[in-house]
Amino acid sequence: MRTRFTTGTDLHPMKFRWSIAPPQPLPGQRLVDELKVSPLLAQCLSNRGLTEPGRAADFLQPRLKQLSDPYRLPNMAPAVERLLRARERNEPLVIFGDYDVDGVTSTALLTEVLTVLGWRVNHYLPRRLEEGYGLSRDAVEHCLEKFPVTLLLAVDCGSTAVATVDWLQQRGVEVIVLDHHQVSHPPPAAVALVNPQLRPAAGASPAEPAEQAPGACPRDAGSAFRELCSVGLSFKLAHALLKRGREIGLPGAQDFDLRPLLDLAALGTIADLVPLTGENRILVASGLRRLNATQRPGLAALKAVADIRGMIGVYEVGYQLGPRLNAAGRLETAAEALNLLLARTRAEAEPLARDLDGRNRERQQIERGIAEEVIGAVRARFNAETDYVIVEGQLLWHIGVVGIVASRVLREFHRPTIILGGEGDEWRGSGRSIEGFDLAAALRECDDLLVRHGGHAMAAGLSIKPENLEALRRRLNQLAQRTLTREQLQPRLRLDAEVNLSELTLDRLVELQRLEPVGQGNPPVQLVARNVSLQRPLLRMGRDRQHGKMWVTDGRHVCETVWWNCDKESLPTGNFDLAFVPQINEYNGARSVQLKLLDWRPADVNDPTFVASE
Repeated sequence: MRTRFTTGTDLHPMKFRWSIAPPQPLPGQRLVDELKVSPLLAQCLSNRGLTEPGRAADFLQPRLKQLSDPYRLPNMAPAVERLLRARERNEPLVIFGDYDVDGVTSTALLTEVLTVLGWRVNHYLPRRLEEGYGLSRDAVEHCLEKFPVTLLLAVDCGSTAVATVDWLQQRGVEVIVLDHHQVSHPPPAAVALVNPQLRPAAGASPAEPAEQAPGACPRDAGSAFRELCSVGLSFKLAHALLKRGREIGLPGAQDFDLRPLLDLAALGTIADLVPLTGENRILVASGLRRLNATQRPGLAALKAVADIRGMIGVYEVGYQLGPRLNAAGRLETAAEALNLLLARTRAEAEPLARDLDGRNRERQQIERGIAEEVIGAVRARFNAETDYVIVEGQLLWHIGVVGIVASRVLREFHRPTIILGGEGDEWRGSGRSIEGFDLAAALRECDDLLVRHGGHAMAAGLSIKPENLEALRRRLNQLAQRTLTREQLQPRLRLDAEVNLSELTLDRLVELQRLEPVGQGNPPVQLVARNVSLQRPLLRMGRDRQHGKMWVTDGRHVCETVWWNCDKESLPTGNFDLAFVPQINEYNGARSVQLKLLDWRPADVNDPTFVASE
């Protein structure tokens, strides 16, 4: 059961701190008038910062022609010219990727493009357990033993690999880095560092961008692309190569069609949990259409083993396809996932897909065991008043799943969480954070306790000597107690609007689907209906009767409501306020309105957690 937070009443311990977006009548009415949308959709657009009709219209109808020129990315021009020079010289290159879905799809996309257009290409993915993350010295040495080259294209890694890039240069190997992670100071001395996170140092003028390779764009050049993950950047690199290739008459460039590669772009973008806004929204919207019609044998085989029979959306990628592609890299090597995406025939793809499915089940079992162990141990001693950060580690916990376990523990307790494992005198781990606590910045404050660390505000990785674990826990808690308020330790439930049940027609829900694809940065529509009651008692569903279905009414209209993993200890009675996601239920060819319960509260309680958003 989720740890609960009280609101000053024992009637219903609240899971969430409700936060309803304030009405925006002026921009909302402008959207209604100019875009001919409902006030509800206008409110949802305004909540997402889309108050200007032109931007809102582009958001509602994402198209590939809205993509920006790839040469606006920092250092794209020198990267393209170095790659073209390699092709002209028949110089072999190796694509050095990463073992997650973003890295694997990036490597597959660029391998496919460069091979078809005439480059001599090989690829290498590091082994998580033996070689660690990213462009490590061990991984690069093994890569060069296998592929002795003079040009290495690092994808989804390399932005902090200063020492490794220097070591490569000393051996006559030039490096292009294509990455979206934070850049070190100073950055690695790559021949081209294509990273939208590149910004001038404090005080630098726009005419003199700091810490960028020759050929870098002006200071705000990467801003339109700052949310792209590496597969999105790979698509932009492919686009830039084609643009330049068509200008110089590169064989094959004129007729090459990038659109079939959008299935890979959608896969990696969704799986990497980057915001589905801006360029990402365009790539994913177009990519999902391609994914549903894909002729790629590996994805067809993966869809079959995942038992996906309907349309593929964000959920299917995030919870069915993505985890299977990730499983191999988490447990051993991601080579099987890459080989699956590059498979040319269904006969070649099917055994790979079955093997990935088996590895995913193994990963789930390992993850479930560690998560249950951690959650049980934390719950036994958890003090909501003093425990602001959870740090747990144990010898032999599998480092391939600690990040997933950290996410599960965070959902259970709503605390920044770090889980570590490994063997010997150095443990490795992953952390996940909550709104208001910059995990990467906090780890920098613990630098003296760590072997290495890196990441960003909401997720980070680290290595530590086991004897420093308790000191790390104490210091992070001290930092969090100075940073976080008690209010921030209760998860916020952001609600788009208050509605009457009569507004929830099929036509209105179809209109709200124009906000899809929803996900990170563009959440599903979440609404609240006040002062409703049960028309009839809750009906238990599921093999273990863990789910519930009920029919709520405001006295005039009735809506079917589903409650997944419903709380057996706190069922609504009397009149209550209902927070929910509206959805269309399709059953036996019929469509009906259905609400997915998020939370409820007694209607007659003056709940201080129900506040307007800032």
